[in-house]
Amino acid sequence: MSEFVAFPTAAPRPLKERVVLVTGAHGGLGAEAAKACAQAGATVVLLGRKVPKLGRVYDAIKAIGPEPALYPMDLAGADPADFETLADTVARELGRLDGVLHCAADFAGLTPLENTPPEQFARQVQVNLNARWFLTQACLPLLRKSPDAAVVFALDEPARVLRPYWGAYGLTQLAGEGLVRMLHAETDTTNVRVSGLRPGPMKTPLRSRAFVDEAMLRVPGPEAYAEACVMLLSAEGAAHRGSVHVPTAAESATA
Repeated sequence: MSEFVAFPTAAPRPLKERVVLVTGAHGGLGAEAAKACAQAGATVVLLGRKVPKLGRVYDAIKAIGPEPALYPMDLAGADPADFETLADTVARELGRLDGVLHCAADFAGLTPLENTPPEQFARQVQVNLNARWFLTQACLPLLRKSPDAAVVFALDEPARVLRPYWGAYGLTQLAGEGLVRMLHAETDTTNVRVSGLRPGPMKTPLRSRAFVDEAMLRVPGPEAYAEACVMLLSAEGAAHRGSVHVPTAAESATA
């Protein structure tokens, strides 16, 4: 298990008094980003389907930042009405929403398209694309009430996953980039910033399904990219508005 490196006590807290919703918050990049957001001062809404794992992230965050909120949800079975209920609950319980970080992803493993069960293909499209948009759409009215709001989509490298056997996961990564650019073009004069984050290879369960024989020690853990998530959600992220940010090796090394 990776260790979370806390900010020094006197360090600036770029997300102080902000409320940030993180999807896929129980593992991989979502969990590490949620911890980093809390350490940066945010009240984090932890969204995910695995309640015991969400509980462990909740406990870790209580020790380093504002008490988070739990919102169990299986994105694969959620519909637009469920996301509207989520947005209404955040507004009622927390009074505001300043950021959404999309880290949830579904990938069952490398499979020829011809042999992919239709329900598996549909689930990956739902989690990796549909749910991301439906959640964002439901949250936009609340985000617009924030003086500086951000929506950040974690994306994989299309050139790497638009290859044989990556199936719906690969297709949705290309669609995700299109969503970032289209939504940015429609919100570029508003207070809601839209951007993407393309981290490098990470030591996560999702990657292990594709690279089962890889020496995983050659790639960093997801904590290496947690600070990039904080940056994009903070006021500093305005410099990356409308783009897909690729953290440099130096940025990752400071995480």
